Amino acid sequence: MGIVAEAPRAGPAAAGAAPKKKTKKATKIITKKVTKKITKKATKKITKKAKKTMKQFQPRVDAAAAEREAAQQAAEEAARRARHLSALSRPSGPERELEELVFGDSLNVEEDELLQRLAGPQRREAAERSAWRDSSDSEIENEAKGQLLPKKPAWVDEDDEAEENVDMTHKYRKDFMKSDAEKVLTKKKLKRRLEEQFQRAMGGVPAWADLENRKKSKRTASDGESDEENDLLCRTGNFISNSESLPRGILKMSTCLPANQERFANGKLVTVQFHPSAQVVMTAGHDRSVSLFQVDGIRNPKIQSIYLESFPIYKACFSVDGEQVIATGTHHKMFFVYDMMSGSIIPIEKIRGVEERFLKNFEVSPDGSFMLLTGTSGYLHLLSMKTKELISTMKVNGRCTASAFTPDSSKIYSYSKEGEVFIWDVRSRKCLHKFEDEGSLEGKCIAVSKNNQYVACGSASGVVNLYTTDVCLKENHPKPVKAIMNLVTSATCVTFNPTTEILAVASREADEAVKLVHIPSYTVFSNFPVFRRKQIYLAQSMDFSPRSGFFSVANNKGKALLFRLKHYSDF
Repeated sequence: MGIVAEAPRAGPAAAGAAPKKKTKKATKIITKKVTKKITKKATKKITKKAKKTMKQFQPRVDAAAAEREAAQQAAEEAARRARHLSALSRPSGPERELEELVFGDSLNVEEDELLQRLAGPQRREAAERSAWRDSSDSEIENEAKGQLLPKKPAWVDEDDEAEENVDMTHKYRKDFMKSDAEKVLTKKKLKRRLEEQFQRAMGGVPAWADLENRKKSKRTASDGESDEENDLLCRTGNFISNSESLPRGILKMSTCLPANQERFANGKLVTVQFHPSAQVVMTAGHDRSVSLFQVDGIRNPKIQSIYLESFPIYKACFSVDGEQVIATGTHHKMFFVYDMMSGSIIPIEKIRGVEERFLKNFEVSPDGSFMLLTGTSGYLHLLSMKTKELISTMKVNGRCTASAFTPDSSKIYSYSKEGEVFIWDVRSRKCLHKFEDEGSLEGKCIAVSKNNQYVACGSASGVVNLYTTDVCLKENHPKPVKAIMNLVTSATCVTFNPTTEILAVASREADEAVKLVHIPSYTVFSNFPVFRRKQIYLAQSMDFSPRSGFFSVANNKGKALLFRLKHYSDF
């Protein structure tokens, strides 16, 4: 049998030690938990009470800060006012001088100083002038010393001495070329050319640009001249004025609304003309109407329109006094006279002695005495403007295409289809002279300048020849002073402005075929018409206002385009 060993039994002391250890651990755990809960509750209560107290005391803190800021601002305002009052209380310069004169600056004031103060500002100005003269004299002496002792340059660049060429074919330098051979110029020659143009425009070298004369005038200037300069500087006013002569190159102008903005023509507009004395423009066209507009450059309101039944208008023109409008038709041997004073339209159906199938083109003399009808087969019929009766008939070789009166109404220039120009005496109705237009294959239009200095002849080749009247009256084959070749189609319209500074040439056979020529230099203004912008279309008629302030072009779209020429101040 096996033997089983029994474990030894624990004594009473070991059995009582185990429960004591367990109770100690449990008490420690319980105390820790209780203390944590108590501390949490206490901290919550403390924070709540602290927040309540902060809320109670916060308004008081804000109020105290606001009071401090207000007090600081009030102090700053008081200091600023005190400084302002102290500045106002101080006497000004003249007041201080008066106090010193009345009460005395000090007991040791010298008599000379007192007399100088009593003398007033004139003596002080004289002293200042003498000091200024002394300084100017010293400047002149310094300049003389500088001339006596010239300084040598520190170094010389070889590239500066080499002449640099300038391309004259550029669009901004084309106007300075005198011939096609001057495609390249040196900088010195271009500078000289610019100086010549400036002097031509200014009428000589201005005094301010002449340095030598300025130095001489400074040295020889008298006291009286200096006084005049001081007087000039003491006055105000407009001492700047525009140059009277029109400069070439670029024409200062602006585009206005069309003159007939309130009533465009339904068809082709054949005539545009400014009233000789009023600020009014007339338009007439194939829509059988004649319209009058007031020209202001802004709205151009319509004044009146008249309608001529079954009468497409070929040409319309004001009388010299501006009281009548004469209109001819495209296929009629009669014409109408519109009396603006009475408002009546008078038909002129038959003129005794005039046997023409159609009456289209005509001219009115500048003195208002005559009316010239251009007939067929070279006949020219001179009528009385007052009675509309025939005075005499003249005839040119071939067919007459255009005519023009001289400004004094003593002569008539008639342009034939064969390129010949006949000059007639109005009183005797005899041909005074005849000359051939150079290079003309077929005559189209003619115009005489308002100062009776130039005659412009436009031909079918597009060339407009410009002659002087003296040469035209003497020679049979005169040379034009300028052949204007800027048109590539027939020149159908030429007209001078009242100051004879601009010649307008146009063709109704191509769009934008209008050019403005500067008469003194015989060059074309480069900024009209506007490049790559269709605006004019086919020009039918052109006219300048009585003082060149406006320029108008009638086109095939029924519009009378209006442009303001800024160089001229009046209408």
